[in-house]
Amino acid sequence: MTPHRLPPVVVTAAVATLLALHWWLGVTATFKQSLAFDEVSHLTGGFAYWRFNDYRLQPENGNLPQRWGALPWLLLGAHMPTDNKEAWARSDVWSVGEEFLFGSGNDTLYLAAYSHALMTLWGVGIGLLVFMWSRRFWGDAGGLFSLALFSLCPNFLAHGPLVTSDMTMAFFFLACTTAWWRHLHRPTFGTGLLSALLLGLACVVKFSCILLAPMFLLLALVRYTGHDASSSVATRRLRAGRLIFSMLVHLAVAWVIIWVFFGFRYSAFAPGVPAAERFYVTWQRIAPASEFMRWLFERTRDWHLLPEAYLQGLAFVLSAAQQRGAFLNGEYNTMGWWWFFPYAFLVKTPPAQLLAYLVASGLIVKGWWRIGPPAERWRAAGNGLRAVAPLVVVSGVYWAASITSHLNIGHRHLLPVYPALFVLAGAVVARLPRRAGTVLGMGLAGWALATMLVIRPHYLAYFNVLAGGPTQAHYHLVDSSLDWGQELPGLAEWLAVHRRLGEPVYLSYFGSANYHYYGIQAQELAPYPLVPQPLFWHSRLEAGLYCVSVTMLRDVYSPWSGAWSLDREKFYQELRREAASPPVATPEGMMERARQLWRLDRLRFARLCQYLRVRSPDATIGYSILIYRLSAAEIHTAVDGTLHELSTAVEHAVQGNRQP
Repeated sequence: MTPHRLPPVVVTAAVATLLALHWWLGVTATFKQSLAFDEVSHLTGGFAYWRFNDYRLQPENGNLPQRWGALPWLLLGAHMPTDNKEAWARSDVWSVGEEFLFGSGNDTLYLAAYSHALMTLWGVGIGLLVFMWSRRFWGDAGGLFSLALFSLCPNFLAHGPLVTSDMTMAFFFLACTTAWWRHLHRPTFGTGLLSALLLGLACVVKFSCILLAPMFLLLALVRYTGHDASSSVATRRLRAGRLIFSMLVHLAVAWVIIWVFFGFRYSAFAPGVPAAERFYVTWQRIAPASEFMRWLFERTRDWHLLPEAYLQGLAFVLSAAQQRGAFLNGEYNTMGWWWFFPYAFLVKTPPAQLLAYLVASGLIVKGWWRIGPPAERWRAAGNGLRAVAPLVVVSGVYWAASITSHLNIGHRHLLPVYPALFVLAGAVVARLPRRAGTVLGMGLAGWALATMLVIRPHYLAYFNVLAGGPTQAHYHLVDSSLDWGQELPGLAEWLAVHRRLGEPVYLSYFGSANYHYYGIQAQELAPYPLVPQPLFWHSRLEAGLYCVSVTMLRDVYSPWSGAWSLDREKFYQELRREAASPPVATPEGMMERARQLWRLDRLRFARLCQYLRVRSPDATIGYSILIYRLSAAEIHTAVDGTLHELSTAVEHAVQGNRQP
C-alpha cells in the first residue's frame, strides 16, 4: 500500500505544532510543582561543574544533563555559597543543595522554569527522530500519527522537563544507534564523525551508555551478514578492518569527550573550593566485589586513564545496581523481580498506545502472511526487521537489561524502549485503507489527548485502567513511577484552606526539596533515611493532620518495611522502655541514645503506617501525598495501644473501606 503523502507545508506545520505542543505541555505543568527528588542534586552538581570546575558532587548521574539543566543558573547569575566547609569536605550534595537552592536568595522557582524549558528540548529531539523514522516507512500520515502519540504521552511529558538524565539518555540511545547504522551503510568521514561525537556525548549522559556497546556490535553484525555474506574473502576482510578502525576511532573520540567534560583534570576536587576529604560515598563502600573488577578500577585510577569523578560515578552505579529496596503490588524486595518492568509498562502505558501497538503489529504480520510461501514470508520479515534494525536492537537490548536488573525503582528506566513502539504505531494509518486508517488514527489520537488532559498536570501519576487508575496507583508502584516529591505547592494550597486554627501538621515527605520554602509549616515525621536531614524525635504524637507521601506510606526504604509482625512489636516495646530511662552521660552513651531514638522513630512510623495503609485518607494531593485527619484515639491506638487494639483498629478500617 502506498504511504500517505501530504503537502510539504502541511507536514512541516503539523510537525512544528506537535513538537511545540509537547514542549509547552511539559514545561507549563511544572509551574505548580516542586522540584523532583533527583533535581536538587542534579542542579547542584551541574552548577558546581560550571562555576568551580569541581566534580565531587553527584558524579553518578551524568555530567552533560546536569550541566545542561544548570546552564540557566550560570547565565542568570545564581549564587552558590561555599561557607559550609563540612558539607563540601564530605561532598554532601544534599546539604550543599539545600543551601544553594533554598537558602541563598536564589529565585529557585524562576530559575527552575528556565531549566525545565531547556531540558524539554531533549524530548523535542526524540519526537523529531520518531517522526523521521516513522515517515520513512509509513509516509507523512504515519509519521504524524507516531509523533502525535509521542507528544501526548504522559510518561514523556512527566520526565521531559525534569533535570535528570532519563530523557537525555533516551534521546542518545536513539540518536547514537541511528547515526551508527547510517555510518555502517555510508562509511564516510562525515557520518563517522557524527556517530563518534554522539557516542562520546552519550558517555557523559548516563552510565547505562555501556549498553551501546552490544547495540553497536549487533548492528554491525546485522549490517554485514545476510546477502553480504556472499562477498569475497578479501572484501569481507577489508570491511572488517574498516569496522575495527571505525570502532577504535569512536572509542578515542568518546575518551577525549569524557576528559573535556571533566576539564582535562583527573582530580575531582578543584582548588579554590573548600578542601575535600572524600566523596559522599567512599571508594571502600562501592568497591566491586569481583577481584578482577576491583583490580581494573584500581589500575584505571592509578594510571589516571579516566577522570576520578567519572570512575567514582561508574563504581557507585555498579554498586547501587546490585540491590535496592523496591515495592510491587504489596511485595517488598531488594533484588527486584524479572516482571517489574513488563508490569510497569503494562499499567503505565495509555490504552490508546497499547491498542495502536497491537493493531499495528497485527497489520504488519498480516501483510507478511499474505506474501506467499513460508520461505518468502520469513525473508520478508527478516528484511523488514533489518530495515528498522536500530529500533529493534535498542528495544531488545534494553528490555533484556531491564528484565535482569535488580534496580526496580521506576518506570522511567523504560523510556528508551518507547520510540520504537511509536514508530511501529505508524502502521495503523499506513496499512489500513485510507479512510479506515484516518478514522482509526484520529480516534486513537483523540483518545490519547483526552487521557493526557484528564491527568494533567500530574503526568507522573498516570496509571491506566488495568491498575485502577491513578487513585489506586500506590497499591502497585511508588517511587519515581508515582511519587517523586513534586506536590508541595498543592499541599501548601490545601493546608491554607483546610487546616484548622492551631491544628498540628505532621509531614513525612519523599523528596529533597525544602517544604518550608513552599510555605508549609509542619513537623517532620520519619524523614527519608538516606537524605542527611536533622531527625526530630517527637516524644508524643498528637491529633492533627498527617501528610504522608505514598512511598513513605509503603515504607519502602525503611529497615522495617512490610507488614507489622510480632517480632517487630516486641522490639518496638523494648525500645520504648529503654528510651524512658535516662541515657548514659558520655559521648558514647549519647550516640547510642541517638541511634536508639532513630530506630524507635522508624518503628513507630512503621506501626502508624500499618494502620494508615488501610484507613481511607481524608484528602489526596496529586495522587502522591495522602492526608489523614487523625483523632487522639486513633493516634493512641496506632502508636501506643496494645497489639490487640491495633489489630482491631485495622480490622475496623478495612471493613469501613468495604462499605458501599
